[in-house]
Amino acid sequence: MKDSIHPKWYSQATVTCACGNSWTTGATVADIRVDVCSACHPFFTGERRIVDTEGQVDRFYKRLQVRDQIQSDARSREEARTSPALPLSELGLGTRYVNVLSQNGITVVGDVMARFEQGGDEALLEIPGFGRKALADLKKRLRERGYEIPEAAVAE
Repeated sequence: MKDSIHPKWYSQATVTCACGNSWTTGATVADIRVDVCSACHPFFTGERRIVDTEGQVDRFYKRLQVRDQIQSDARSREEARTSPALPLSELGLGTRYVNVLSQNGITVVGDVMARFEQGGDEALLEIPGFGRKALADLKKRLRERGYEIPEAAVAE
C-alpha cells in the first residue's frame, strides 16, 4: 500500500444534528454536522411535517395555486363564452338579422336554442325576413362559440 494517499481516519468522529442529537462513528473528518437524523426525521418519528430546503415546498405550493387559478379562470371564460344569456349582437350576425330576431322576441342565444329545441330549423325559418343563409350563418357562429345545436335542428 502506498504511503500518503489515504485520508486520515478518525475512529471517534462526532456527528452532530441540527436538533441537538449527537453520536460517534468512524469517518475521515473529525466533526460532522447534519440537518436531519433518525431522531428528528419525519419518517422515523411518524410526525407529519415537511422538511423544507430553501423554500422549495413553498414554491411548489405557489405554482400549484397559480395552476389552479389559471384553470378556474379558463373554466369561467368558457362558461361565459357559452352562456345562454349571451346577446345575439355579440355573435356578429349582422344588424339586419339581429333586428329581425329581436322583433320576434329572440334577443339572446338561449332564445335561439329554445326555438331549435321546439321546432328545429323550421321554427326559425318561419320568421319573416330570416332565411336559409341567415340560419346557416347563425349555426356557424353558434358552433364557433362552442354551443351544441340539437339534433332536430341539424339539416339532413
